[in-house]
Amino acid sequence: MKIAIVSDWLVTYSGAERVLAELITIWPDADLFSVIDFLSDQDRTHLGGKRNTTTFIQHLPKAKSRYQSYLPLMPHAIEQLDLSAYDLVISSSHAVAKGVLTGPDQLHISYVHSPMRYAWDLQHQYLKEIGLTKGLKSKVARMILHYMRIWDQRTAAGVDEFIANSHFIARRIQKTYRRNAKVIYPPVDTTRFTAQEQKEDFYLTASRMVPYKKIPMIVEAFNAMPDKRLVVIGTGPEHAKVKEVAGPNVTLLGYQSSETLIDHMQRAKAFVFAAEEDFGITPIEAQACGTPVIAYGKGGVLETIRGLESPVPTGVFYRDQTAESLQEAVGLFELLQTRITPKACRDNAERFSVQRFRQEIKAYVEARITAQDALEAIELETAHIPRYLETARTLARTTAN
Repeated sequence: MKIAIVSDWLVTYSGAERVLAELITIWPDADLFSVIDFLSDQDRTHLGGKRNTTTFIQHLPKAKSRYQSYLPLMPHAIEQLDLSAYDLVISSSHAVAKGVLTGPDQLHISYVHSPMRYAWDLQHQYLKEIGLTKGLKSKVARMILHYMRIWDQRTAAGVDEFIANSHFIARRIQKTYRRNAKVIYPPVDTTRFTAQEQKEDFYLTASRMVPYKKIPMIVEAFNAMPDKRLVVIGTGPEHAKVKEVAGPNVTLLGYQSSETLIDHMQRAKAFVFAAEEDFGITPIEAQACGTPVIAYGKGGVLETIRGLESPVPTGVFYRDQTAESLQEAVGLFELLQTRITPKACRDNAERFSVQRFRQEIKAYVEARITAQDALEAIELETAHIPRYLETARTLARTTAN
């Protein structure tokens, strides 16, 4: 069986690329395809050194640094990839990868991190964050996103089976494409972390500083709690804003190595999370370190963190994405933190291990291949029945006459 694995784009090694790496581990002989591929040699080692077959966008000006500006061209680009020689196509998609063209004799299974959020339910938030709420550019952007929605929904018909990375995304798939999806959680390399029993008197947050991560909001919440120390790891477009609002009890460490991040995760009293994520790997990594998570109670975290209502909790949820709501959650955590143990956090994180992902997705894909083979065999065996029936009808008419 010839297998093709399709991803949206390869620029950095993050969540979607970790899934891609595991797919390659399971099917090492598969050929890779994507819109562009600018992955560094160091990051490419995770993919076994493989390179992708790419599209014409790879050769356009500044495609590496400004590839997202070519989004309107990506539906056309992904459809130019010729996958006709492959029996099985697996797409790992959060944008356009699921839109590859396949035929009736090919099985296309799409692992969806999310339908294009910026084109669907988060369009207005996206336009606000990039400053395109008014004017001619805003109108053009809305027209483009309208076109992307039409294309995105139409190409869902070319997917035989959907896999969602969480029940939250499965609901989004149902809402967007009117299709059911099997839920298989992404892989988290829990072997990189060890749980630490002894915690120190500080809270930790770590992420790229982009608007939806709400790092300034977290900092403002701790400004109002001067007796509590917050350590912030990460950098990004909002770093200057975070630095401006940070009080004396907030320590900004900027970008740090994974070893430093893990060390802080192990020692922190709790990890603070404010984003609405489709899944969210970092809170699971914190739990793998034996560290509770205080998280905004929406999105994928509701599936990866066990709140105080659980018999074995691993964190605390807060209702609103506001500094006041987060402050209340921190107070509740300090009141009830003895209910949350490092062992409970670690055990919960193990539900999302790499080995579990490999077993689940391999079993699912193989079951679908078997089902398709069985269906084709039935169709072959029964193909002659209409001819026999027509012959019988002809004989019956002849005899009657």
